[in-house]
Amino acid sequence: MKLGESIVTVLLAVIGVAIIAVLVSKQANTSSVLGAGGSALAQAIGCAVSPVTGGSCGTSVTSSISFG
Repeated sequence: MKLGESIVTVLLAVIGVAIIAVLVSKQANTSSVLGAGGSALAQAIGCAVSPVTGGSCGTSVTSSISFG
């Protein structure tokens, strides 16, 4: 297995355990956590398709390179 794949696997496992811990905690506000996750996913999808749809994902990238 490649090093990059191993790192991604470990990170996903840690994130998965953290999500489960938050959802099953007695002090967790599960509906707010799920809502925030859904909003984050929607924003990520919007950013991914923004080059096709012409939309904006809230990030501003400017170029200050000048030629000549």
